[in-house]
Amino acid sequence: MASDPCDAIKGPGKAYCERDPGSNGPPGTGSTGGASDHVRTLADSLIKKIDGLIAPKDAWAPSRSDSTLYEPFLWLGQHLAVAIFVCVVVVCALTAWQGTPRLKQMGASTGWTLAAVAAMASVPGAVMLLNKAVSSAFTAAFSSNESTLFGAISDDMQHAADSGNPLAILIIFSALVVALAFAALVFMTRQLGILAFVCMAPPVLASLARGGDTSAVKTWAMRLLGLTFAPFALLLVSPFVELAKGSLVVDAVLLIAADALMLRMIFHGVPYFGPKVARAARSYVESRIPSPLAHAVVRAGVPDFYEKENTPRGPRTVNTPGRALSQDRGVLFAAYGLNKPDRSGRLTTASAVAKEQRDKRETAARRQQLREVREQYRTTPQQAAAPATQPDTAPTPGPVPAPSPQGPAATPPPASGQPNTP
Repeated sequence: MASDPCDAIKGPGKAYCERDPGSNGPPGTGSTGGASDHVRTLADSLIKKIDGLIAPKDAWAPSRSDSTLYEPFLWLGQHLAVAIFVCVVVVCALTAWQGTPRLKQMGASTGWTLAAVAAMASVPGAVMLLNKAVSSAFTAAFSSNESTLFGAISDDMQHAADSGNPLAILIIFSALVVALAFAALVFMTRQLGILAFVCMAPPVLASLARGGDTSAVKTWAMRLLGLTFAPFALLLVSPFVELAKGSLVVDAVLLIAADALMLRMIFHGVPYFGPKVARAARSYVESRIPSPLAHAVVRAGVPDFYEKENTPRGPRTVNTPGRALSQDRGVLFAAYGLNKPDRSGRLTTASAVAKEQRDKRETAARRQQLREVREQYRTTPQQAAAPATQPDTAPTPGPVPAPSPQGPAATPPPASGQPNTP
């Protein structure tokens, strides 16, 4: 019997027999080379999806002022601006006796009303162009070459020292899948936030018709710009890419750090509902995944916090979404000339309960530490006593009597049978 079964086959069938099992390529190409190509292709597709979700080229917000979604808000904003301008004109007419100040106020209101109406129609297009510019800049800055995180991962899939290690490949793929999930969260919250702020633009800009009060417009613009430029927070991991170059495992560690940054971006970058989404993600991970590393990552991205209270004591606090919404609403009402009462500085029920539980945990930990110290002191053998010293036989001098103001003290008379002392 022949040593090689393929020797019994003649013709083209012998080449197919000698080919490695599972290979679809020409003879001599085994399944390992094909599998590595598929792995790199899958990794590249995951990276492209993450890029597309973090900084998409198209936003959900309307791109034109005549959009079906934006048109009702534009109508409301224009009519609000005109109504405010009419009220200003009426007030100036009724107080025309004040002269130049009222004429200046009416002129400022006229100019700002025209500027507000023009800006309302240009907001959708401007936001869309800015979003495309941010997307292109993020793509060029974060995945253009091998010095960025995703570029380094793509390169290390081919040339890293552990690129042939199945465990390293499994780790980097797991990190990419987790990053894809967090990128989807960033996409949803960021897109909804941009949509909400674009639709709020006409009522906010209408407040300019009062005479140029830009406080509400500045607050709105800062929130919108924060949402737009939020993807650049991931550039914070770029300086560490050179340290991880050539190792898929270290690339996975950096990718986990990027996941924590994305959670932070939701928690702090997306106003109002961003912290709620981030806390929901943290609760889901802590309840479904027993890994301490996963818990540490989500807690780094979504830290515990309390509401601000009017006291210098207590932990460091930040504004909750409810208080941030209340503050922005107060700024908008003030721009319209309405006085809104400030929200109470006391803690809400949920924050007060959380603070009380935290204080109880700290007190219990302190008591446990004291108990352990006492037990250690009791079980430790006492040190040998020092040798006792001989008592001093010298008489202890008594207290010296104070001199009398009348002179030296009188000598007491001698006892009976004793000679007089000279």
